[in-house]
Amino acid sequence: MIRGPQKYKQAMARAAWGSVTPPLTIFSPRSGLYTEPVRTQKIHFSVAAMLDGGQRRYDPSLEVLGGGLDSYLPAFKTLNRPYDAFPVVGWNRHVETISASFFRSVPGVRLRRECLRTKDDGAVALDWVSGDDRQLGADSPVLILLPGLTGGSEDSYVRHMLVRARSNGMRVVVFNSRGCADSPVTTAQFYSASFTEDLRQVVAHVANRYPNANLYAVGWSLGANILVRYLGQESHACPLSGAVSLCNPFNLVIADEDFRKGFNIVYDITLANALRRIFKKHTLLFEDIGGEFNIPLAANAKSVREFDDGLTRVSFGFKSVDDYYSNSSSSDSIKHVCTPLLCIQAANDPIAPSRGIPREDIKENPNCLLIVTPKGGHLGWVAGPEAPRGAPWTDPVVMDFLEHLERGRSKVIASSSESDTVQFCTEGLSHLKCG
Repeated sequence: MIRGPQKYKQAMARAAWGSVTPPLTIFSPRSGLYTEPVRTQKIHFSVAAMLDGGQRRYDPSLEVLGGGLDSYLPAFKTLNRPYDAFPVVGWNRHVETISASFFRSVPGVRLRRECLRTKDDGAVALDWVSGDDRQLGADSPVLILLPGLTGGSEDSYVRHMLVRARSNGMRVVVFNSRGCADSPVTTAQFYSASFTEDLRQVVAHVANRYPNANLYAVGWSLGANILVRYLGQESHACPLSGAVSLCNPFNLVIADEDFRKGFNIVYDITLANALRRIFKKHTLLFEDIGGEFNIPLAANAKSVREFDDGLTRVSFGFKSVDDYYSNSSSSDSIKHVCTPLLCIQAANDPIAPSRGIPREDIKENPNCLLIVTPKGGHLGWVAGPEAPRGAPWTDPVVMDFLEHLERGRSKVIASSSESDTVQFCTEGLSHLKCG
């Protein structure tokens, strides 16, 4: 049994950047061990939040903007309700962040692991839901999940999204980055905020396996940063039909500044511990590596910045940590995104600061929509009908968006098929008439 300071440090690590596998929770939102208190819901009306005819678009407690506002807003069933943070837990961003990572239930799911060899002889682990190939059609939509830094398929927020998407008929796969969730490390390289090549190969692999399915992706925290960078790089050629970014730090320079202030130092220290633990499992790969690598600094890092300075920035060719952060931020990628993208942030996120959100670029991009909740912490969002131990407030919002895109894709395919049929019949009739 883990007690005292060690237990507290592990909770901090899970809270930071979507990291580390949380313990199984004794309480379940469906069990009889816990009864949620009855809560009343406030009703707000706002002229600015209404469409013509008096229909509410979204509650004024939310900040909603983006070039895709008119296209995507009709998809959401719950945005006209106020964001109602769970009492006490949701009133402080640090309490919410830590509580969500430590006490949120972890749905039980049987997973089947596939190890994918990358072009540079590295490896990543893909966790699929067992039995999906027997239960789902080959054209069922596929959802790729990207956890946060050091996170993986065991994390509670990943599991909740996986279960919800699967119950809505989607085939789900969790992309565990190198070294995460016991993913094998076969080369002297992990992953970074800038590195999108592993994701690119995973998407190509999944698309090749299910050529008739629409592909979607959801990323959290650092996984969201990598996902948005990938969308921007692929631009018009992106094979994904839609994507969702959650708790994205966006501007890593700003995030780094805040990460070293006040209580955030606790997250920094504990996340550095999590990175060191992963690194020490694979120390032999880095022996006698030479160059600018500072292996002792990485192995004994007291902060994420020290780990990135000793290892990450050198692995990916950056001159300094500041160079790495400034050139790995996904805020610069938004203007190039041509795939439908929903971004959800919390205004009080201690790790992904609100001031780092590229609001102007999101407003100008017709493919993007941003929702900012007044509270939520980092990967918390302890609000909604399943709070405090169930799925985060964001999950049904994400599914509304993805189902809206999938319905649109299905209509396009049906319309295309109908058009082809009409053309074929017309050509046939013309042939008969001329014959």
